[in-house]
Amino acid sequence: MTKTIINGQPGHLIDINDRGLNYGDGFFTTAKVADAKVQLWPLHRARLSECARRLGFGELDFDALEQDVAQLLGFHQATSEGPAVLKVLYTRGSGGRGYAPPSDGQPTRVLSLLPYPEAYQGLAQKGLSLSVAKTRLAQQPLLAGLKTLNRLEQVFIKQEAAQQSSDDLLVLDTTDKVIETSSANLLMYKQGQWYTPSLDQAGVQGVYLTHLKQRLPIISCQLNLAQVLSMDAVFCCNSLMELVPITRIAHHDYNLDVAHSLLVKQGIKV
Repeated sequence: MTKTIINGQPGHLIDINDRGLNYGDGFFTTAKVADAKVQLWPLHRARLSECARRLGFGELDFDALEQDVAQLLGFHQATSEGPAVLKVLYTRGSGGRGYAPPSDGQPTRVLSLLPYPEAYQGLAQKGLSLSVAKTRLAQQPLLAGLKTLNRLEQVFIKQEAAQQSSDDLLVLDTTDKVIETSSANLLMYKQGQWYTPSLDQAGVQGVYLTHLKQRLPIISCQLNLAQVLSMDAVFCCNSLMELVPITRIAHHDYNLDVAHSLLVKQGIKV
């Protein structure tokens, strides 16, 4: 089950001069589809608007976007009863001279409906183990927090993760501050307080983390590895896996029962 819509039309062809292909000039969001709805859709819309504003794309045509979303939801209802993944991707389109963007360019809008990863089923019950990545994230405040099409750091991290026995990697920046995992944000708990790494210099501000910040009193701050290892419980989260306990970082173990009790206390299903 995969279906793609480009600028409102079914298809799979992108202009070879598209700036997303040539320069990574664009952004995207990835959402879970369940019960015939896009989960946390208002927050995904807000993410797209923020990316468009900070990258100078101008206002997005949300009427056209939501028509595409409705078409894909109809396709999903007709072909599947389980969850799926909706990916919404924008590029700046084609044009301009070299790196310089066109003054009157038209964005390319690509929506894809994809199968839900089987590996995410049941993760909240069993948790994930992390090794510490050797690859470091560069600091760039102009792009920090955004989910742009420039994901080469994550490609390196996934290549490194494939050589590890753990489930994923804990990723630090070039100043040794803890940032995220290869594809998820971090949430930590210690002595009655929730924490998450600051993302003002590197990393991606995830939609599910934003959702949790609306429910929990979470402090964003700079954290080093020793501080993370001292936490009572550590979780990772994104829009597809939602909130998943971490059972181990490097050689340090966390109590899965403690993590599950915290989730139950917050009314989060496990």
